[in-house]
Amino acid sequence: MTDLQSPDLKTIVMNQRRYEYLLRQTEPPTQAQQWLIDQTNALGASAEMQIPHEQGVLLTLLVQLTGASRVVEIGTFTGYSTLAMARGLGADGQIVTCDLSSEWTEIAQQAWEKEGVADRIEVRLGQAADTLRAMPKTEHIDMVFIDADKVSYQQYWELLVPRMRPGGLLLADNTFYYGEAADDFPTGNAKAIDEFNSHVRADDRVESVMLPIADGLIVARKRTKLS
Repeated sequence: MTDLQSPDLKTIVMNQRRYEYLLRQTEPPTQAQQWLIDQTNALGASAEMQIPHEQGVLLTLLVQLTGASRVVEIGTFTGYSTLAMARGLGADGQIVTCDLSSEWTEIAQQAWEKEGVADRIEVRLGQAADTLRAMPKTEHIDMVFIDADKVSYQQYWELLVPRMRPGGLLLADNTFYYGEAADDFPTGNAKAIDEFNSHVRADDRVESVMLPIADGLIVARKRTKLS
C-alpha cells in the first residue's frame, strides 16, 4: 500500500487556496446554475447534498463525450446534477430523475426552466427501486448517476446494470462518505458505501475507477463483452 509520505502518492490534498484555484480554472456556473446554488444554500444544512460545481462540469462533459441520450438519475434533490447532465444532452436526449420530495424538485424545475432544458427532464416521484423495476428489461440506458440513500446503492446497481447498454457509464457519488468508508470498521452509511465499493470492484460486468473528486465518485463502464 502506498505510504502517504511516499513520492508515489500523486493525489493533491485539497485546501481552500487550491480549491479556489480549481474553481478559477473551471468553466463558471451559468446564470441558472448560480441561481440554483443560491437557492439550495438557502435551505441550510440539507444544502450539503448538492454536488459541487466542478463535479457538475464533469457530468456535462461525460454526457457529451459518450453521446448519451438516455440518462437515469437516482436522487434529484434540487436538480443541480440533473441540470448539468441535461446541458450535455442533444435536443432529443432525455433524463429520467427519481426522487421522493416534491418540495425539492419544484426548486429544480424552476432552474431547469431558466436553463431551457426542462423539456429534456422527466421527474418520477416515489421509490426509485420501483421506478427502475418498471423500466424495460433491455439494454437501453446510456448513462446513470446514483446519488441517493446509501444503503440502497447496491440494489440500484443490480437493477441498473442489466438495463445499461454495453459501453454505457454508471456513476455513483459519495463513495468516500466523508472519508469514513476507509475506516477499519465503518458503520451506518459508511459501511453501506464500503460494501458497495467492494461490490462494484468485484463486478466483472464493468470496468471501474474511483475518482477523488468531491466526496468520491465511482465511474464504471459496462463491458462490451465479459472477459
